[in-house]
Order: sequence, then C-alpha cells, then structure tokens
Amino acid sequence: MKYCLEFSYNGKNYFGYQIQPKQISVQEELEKALSILLREEIKTIGAGRTDTGVHAKKIVAHFETQQEVNEAFCRRLNAFLPSDIAVHKLFPVKDDFHARFSATYRTYEYYISTSKNPFNADLSWSMWRRNLAIDRMNEACSILFEYNDFTSFAKIGSDNKTNLCTIYKAFWQEIEGGMMMTISADRFLRNMVRSIVGTMVDVGTGKINPNDVRRIIEEKNRNAAGTSAPAQGLFLVDVGYDWEKFILL
Repeated sequence: MKYCLEFSYNGKNYFGYQIQPKQISVQEELEKALSILLREEIKTIGAGRTDTGVHAKKIVAHFETQQEVNEAFCRRLNAFLPSDIAVHKLFPVKDDFHARFSATYRTYEYYISTSKNPFNADLSWSMWRRNLAIDRMNEACSILFEYNDFTSFAKIGSDNKTNLCTIYKAFWQEIEGGMMMTISADRFLRNMVRSIVGTMVDVGTGKINPNDVRRIIEEKNRNAAGTSAPAQGLFLVDVGYDWEKFILL
C-alpha cells in the first residue's frame, strides 16, 4: 500500500528535509519513527527539499508499506517524533501518486519583523532598524509574472535540468509587527524564494528601483540579484495536487 502524509515542522534544528550525510534532517527522523512503528524499513519521498533552517506549515510525503494503517496511526507516529515535527493527516493513495512529481503548485510565505520581538526571532527576518516601502516591493513583484526563466534567482551550481518556472502569485502584505510575502508557482529552484525576497528588500530600502528587477532577471546571472534572505523567515505553507485522481475512497 502507498500512503500520503501531511505534516509540519520547525526547521531550526534541521539541515533541511532531505537526508544529508552526517547531518540531522526531517526525513531521517520521519523514516526512523515510521520504521520503528511498522517494523520494516520505510523510505519516504517528500514534495521537495527545504534548505537548512527553513520551516514547513504543510508539506507532503509518501511511503509504501506491507501493512494497513489508518488515521489513528498519526497519534502513535507523533509520539515517536521529536516535538518540532508533527503529522496531521495520513491516508492511502493510488500507486501512481508521487509527492514530488504529482504536485501542481507550491506556496511559500516569508516573514519580516519590522518591530523588535524576542519571541519570533527564529521565525522571521528581523529588520526593525530599516524602513521598507511595501508599495515599491509589490510593484517589483508584479514584474515576476512577465518572465519564466529565473536563473538569476537560482543557487549557483544547482543541478537543475531547467530554470523555467511559472509564478502564479507573488505579493507582500502588512501583518501585525511586520510584513509577509506570499509566492506560489508550479515549481521553485533551489534558494529561489530567498533570493527573490533579498532582491525585494533591496527594492524596499531604495537600494534598487522596482524596474531593476527586469534587468536582474534578463541578465540570467545570480550575482545580479540581491543577497539571499535568512532561512528562518521562510515557510512552505501548501503543496497542491489533483486529489480526485489520487485518493483511494
């Protein structure tokens, strides 16, 4: 049987989702707990690999097992997982479901604190010493929809087969104590969101103009874009699927 898990995690203590040699990862902890409970070696495939320190409010993974499990299994699984990883749903899916390749979109949120707050220092980029013009940042966001080659925002040395992405939405909004960017696309390149956020902050502080984003994208050079924003402000918040095709009723 193939099963799908929906879960969340605080990425502060992990070197991303994907298993890393000699480094602790979310995938390692998840597979360890599943293997203990099911008494067989379990391998998971996630919807994507988040960078070191990045969080997930909602992420999806699938695994296969010889046993039948149900929703009640989540409680037992959570008891074996660290406090910073929580499974919320578990359900059977069809054999052709793939947590990564079946996804139709992914949505991230990035949080910036514009007032000093000791309680969210690990969950946002603290910028209370600087003024950010959110209207200029949203003007720059609108330019992203004009392009689909985001090489300038991809991590140098990444092994991407293509740097083409379709961005569905990208905007900033004010929230209590700061601001948040929401960005959704069919796929993201490694480090892409943090690179975009860093560039948008350059726009917001007046270091560059909104129209400079066109030049940055068209150069197809990572060095043309801004510095990557810190990992702790980034959250994967949704992964979309055509569930009617994959859920077993």
